[in-house]
Amino acid sequence: MARLSLKNAEELSVMRESGRLLATVFDYLDGFIEVGVSTMEINDLAEKYITDKLHARPASKGQYGYQYALNSSLNRVVCHGVPSDTQKLKSGDIVNIDITLEQGGFIADSSKMYMVGDVTPAARCLVNKTYEAMWEGIRKVRPGASLGDIGHAIQSHAQKHGYSVVREYCGHGIGREMHEEPQVLHYGQAGKGLVLQEGMVFTIEPMINQGKAKVKLKKDGWTVVTSDKKLSAQWEHTIAVTSDGYEVLTLRAEECE
Repeated sequence: MARLSLKNAEELSVMRESGRLLATVFDYLDGFIEVGVSTMEINDLAEKYITDKLHARPASKGQYGYQYALNSSLNRVVCHGVPSDTQKLKSGDIVNIDITLEQGGFIADSSKMYMVGDVTPAARCLVNKTYEAMWEGIRKVRPGASLGDIGHAIQSHAQKHGYSVVREYCGHGIGREMHEEPQVLHYGQAGKGLVLQEGMVFTIEPMINQGKAKVKLKKDGWTVVTSDKKLSAQWEHTIAVTSDGYEVLTLRAEECE
């Protein structure tokens, strides 16, 4: 297993700035994501804003051979959806926009769900309960807690509302590299797994399905979809373990606990 990277105060300060900048990208995109816009237009807007306005780097571009600044996961797409000129948002769609940003040598990672036009109550409920599940996991973060505490909290909240948790994809440590140790599962047993320490930084990014948890990878090698064609939702934040709890490094202006 790769060595666990604990961030010192100076490194956390840089990561805090990366996270702050990333949060502003979503604030910017809020004004553009609407009916008729293509996911490629969203990608291009995000890339231009990150590079030209923020003087930062879209860290996903070039990572593992990926060509774009973000993932756009629409409706039944669980994660890693690829932006397209032909994929235009329609009223009733739900879409996850997942963006990474590198500034000062450190990466921040976050995603947000957008509900486009007239969304059904069932789709809206899935989006909202997935957001709640992410926060249930975040609130378990503190020194001495376990990764299992996080996963258990997320899984319990999702299943309480009749949803399932995707198991093939998980959160991850993050810092100078996009994917570091540890892996952060969104299911599990309370009190089990790695014990959290001050200085750990990782993502919490549950993928919650309306139907069954089973997923499949499309032929493009990137896009992951629900096997039963039902909806999926995801939210993500980058979290630092502090001396007495947690700090959400990618918190957006619209959010409050």
